[in-house]
Parts: sequence; C-alpha cells; structure tokens
Amino acid sequence: MSIELEQTPALVVIDLQTGILGQPTAHPVEQVVARSAELAASFRANGLPVVLVNVAGTAPGRTDRGKAMGRVGAQTLPAQATELLPELDRQPGDITVTKRTLGAFLSTDLDAQLKAAGVTQIVLTGVSTTSGVESTARSAYELGYHVAFVTDAMSDVLEAHEASIAYQFPKLGELGTTAEVLALLAER
Repeated sequence: MSIELEQTPALVVIDLQTGILGQPTAHPVEQVVARSAELAASFRANGLPVVLVNVAGTAPGRTDRGKAMGRVGAQTLPAQATELLPELDRQPGDITVTKRTLGAFLSTDLDAQLKAAGVTQIVLTGVSTTSGVESTARSAYELGYHVAFVTDAMSDVLEAHEASIAYQFPKLGELGTTAEVLALLAER
C-alpha cells in the first residue's frame, strides 16, 4: 500500500516553528524540516497548494499534563516561538493558518480555504505525530478529505510516533515516504 495523489492535493505542514526546536523525537527535527521543505517546493512547482500551520497557544480545556506543568486553561505561546521556520521558504501563495487547538481545522478557516482551492486530499507532515498531525488528520478524514501521511517527514517521541503509524494512521488514510510523494509529483 502506498500514497496515491489526487488531482488537487494540498501539502499541510504542521507546527514547524521556532518553538519546536530541541524536542527529542523519533526522527531528528532537522530531517523533518528538510523533507517538508523539499515537499513544499515540489508542490509549489506543480501549482499545488501548500499550507503552513503554526500553533500560538492551547485550547482552554483542563488537562493533567497542563496541571503538572502549572498551567490551567488556555495558554499563549510567546510570539518568537510561533514563527514558521525559514527553511520552509514561505511564499506569498501559501495558505497560512494559526491554530490554538491540537488540530488545524477546528479553530480555523482551513476547511473553507481548501474547499475554495478545490482540494480533496491533504498530505501531512510536521510535529508532533500524535498531537498536531493526528488531530488534523482525524478532522480532515471526518470532513471527507483523503488523507496521506508522509511518515518520514513527521516526528514525535519514538513510542508515540510508532504507535500512531502502526495503529491509527492506517484507519485514517494512506502512508508513504517523502521519496514516494516526490516521485508521484515528478510524474505529473
């Protein structure tokens, strides 16, 4: 099984921003960023939408993790932590979305922007696999998008990353690698 690309897929890059550098992950963040940047360049070269998502805070719900860290309720990240990484080479035609939830759909107009562009499939990269990527994928799937996961262009702590890829992602979409997606784009 591998990824198939529809006529109008969009690359959706989750939370590759300055505040994520230095986090321990299954794949080094530098590799995730480089692969996401390479995919973004190829999507742009093919006239396909690129969505760059950053997170600026948290939803207001109370969590055990938040309480353990001394946080209750919604939190706002410092502005310097929310800046998209320059390696992504943000372009004027890119769709940018700032979220305050785990996923990129619930608290934003991403669905409307993708539908206006004729997008029927999202190709996901970014961090973290089990939070931002998985939450975005779940919403996309429920909204009727075909979902594709670029498993070597996303990361999280090792056990969590592997669990999502093995058990959750096959229920929500197709899995493939950066090289496979780039090859499909080259065939267009």
